Amino acid sequence: MSLFSWSVNMIKGTFKADVAYAHCDIPCGIYDPHLAQVAAHTVVRMHMLINELEKPGPDATAEQSAIYAHRIARLTIVKEEHAELAKREIRILWGDYFKPEHLEQYPDLHNTFWKAMQSGSQARQHRNMDVAQDLLAATQEIAEIFWKTKGATPLRQPSRQTSGGEIVYPS
Repeated sequence: MSLFSWSVNMIKGTFKADVAYAHCDIPCGIYDPHLAQVAAHTVVRMHMLINELEKPGPDATAEQSAIYAHRIARLTIVKEEHAELAKREIRILWGDYFKPEHLEQYPDLHNTFWKAMQSGSQARQHRNMDVAQDLLAATQEIAEIFWKTKGATPLRQPSRQTSGGEIVYPS
């Protein structure tokens, strides 16, 4: 064994690092399901806006058709980005916050998260308001479980967003 290898092993043995758990790989311990809910509300709102667009008729000009296609594309991009953001935030909670003791309290926890991830994927793939509402409901269910694990009573309040619906907060 070289002197360098011996020195490295000696340092490793002397200064052992504890494992840290946090959403940003720094042990800050800050987690919140709020962003997942807001992202899901955005998916719902994008569906509303897409459904409200007036499709150009057969006598539409090329410019009118192009404007419609551009608006659909922009709304779809935002819908898909926010569905992915909701999935990312759900993944962080699932992978970093929830621990075995939470699984004992909520035995269906993994299935709840798996279904939420599937709803996020479906929201990206389809233009369907029911799917968007499923994603929102999944993020709200996760938020309720999250706040219960923090010792808070979850409270559903009107979102006051143009998407309508509710957001789950701690009370």
